[in-house]
This record gives sequence, C-alpha cells and structure tokens, in this order.
Amino acid sequence: MKNEDFDMLVASIKEAGDIKANRKKPNRVFEMNAPEIREIRELLHVSQREFALMIGVSVRTLQNWEQGRRKPEGPAKALLRIASKNPKAVLDALHAK
Repeated sequence: MKNEDFDMLVASIKEAGDIKANRKKPNRVFEMNAPEIREIRELLHVSQREFALMIGVSVRTLQNWEQGRRKPEGPAKALLRIASKNPKAVLDALHAK
C-alpha cells in the first residue's frame, strides 16, 4: 500500500471516530422514513415475517420501522438502501426467491 493511500485511510478512520463521538457531523446522512421501508418490502413481494428473516431482524423490529417508532441503523440501514435501489439484487444475494 502506498503511503498516500495509507494516510488517507487513517484520516478516514479518525474522521469516522470523530463522527461517532459527536465531535463532527457527517458530510452526508441517509435517512429512511417509515413508508419507504414498507414500499421496499412490497417491491420484494414478501410478508413482514419473510422480510425480517431475510435481513436478520425480528418481526417486531421491522414493524417498529414501518410504523415509524424506530429507525434502522448500521448494516440494516445500508441493506435497506440497497434494496430500495435494486430489489432484485437483494433477493438474489439473500437467496429469497
């Protein structure tokens, strides 16, 4: 690895730490509202139970997201973003259909 690449990687990790510790705001934020999550599931033509199993969360968690009581975080949020852009990729990757 080149020194320049390594330095960029270290700077990125430090920036992520600052964001996590609330010392810095992220440059971009991806938010999903409740109706979008339901729409994603409906695009995939699966029930709440099936979708929850596919993405590794409880049915209750999915219901809370869809009803706006909670918001997805971390990997779940990333997977939902992918599913919103390319539902077929999610189905193919998770062997759901």
